[in-house]
Amino acid sequence: MNSAMALELVGYLGSVLVLISMLMTSVVRLRVINLIGSAVFTAYAILIRSYPTAFLNGCLVGVNIYQLLRLRRAAGKSYEIQAVGPGEGFAAWFLERCRDDIARYFPAVDLERAKRAEGFAVFYDDQAAGVLLGQRKGESFEILLDYSAPSFRDCSLGEYLYGVLPGCGIARLSCDADTPAHVAYMEKMGFVRQEDGSYVKELA
Repeated sequence: MNSAMALELVGYLGSVLVLISMLMTSVVRLRVINLIGSAVFTAYAILIRSYPTAFLNGCLVGVNIYQLLRLRRAAGKSYEIQAVGPGEGFAAWFLERCRDDIARYFPAVDLERAKRAEGFAVFYDDQAAGVLLGQRKGESFEILLDYSAPSFRDCSLGEYLYGVLPGCGIARLSCDADTPAHVAYMEKMGFVRQEDGSYVKELA
């Protein structure tokens, strides 16, 4: 491979990363991947002496860094939790609104049962961000559905929720994971697999 071809591959890599970032549903992932793609494309533009292109992508790098810092400062500060009782209207509305997405990530969950479950709703400013639904047993909560809307899948919602639940009298979470993506999320959030295959998280 000659140097000209290697240089073109750098340009293609930057372009592909920027394109992939546009497919992300998580705002944080979009910003991170776009940042990397813009940085790669900036380097490519400098190497081929296309300075207007380098300037544009350099500015995009700066914009992405700024937005990521803003999101980091805001993480956890604008979330609010609200208890929901069995069969309350909000949970039914939210689950119905997100039915297709929930079916994709939680194919084994019975939505009609989830609509009748108790739990917690999480809001970000004026947006419905997610729900934690299931059955409470003393200080334990058996999760039927732990769902975040696509824009909030950067784990900040989960970190917030698991941080405030002890204040709601919940010290232990348990759930079953039926997809590889759900298992990966459980493990990332500190759930521990039990001998019966379920996952448990002890809250501080």
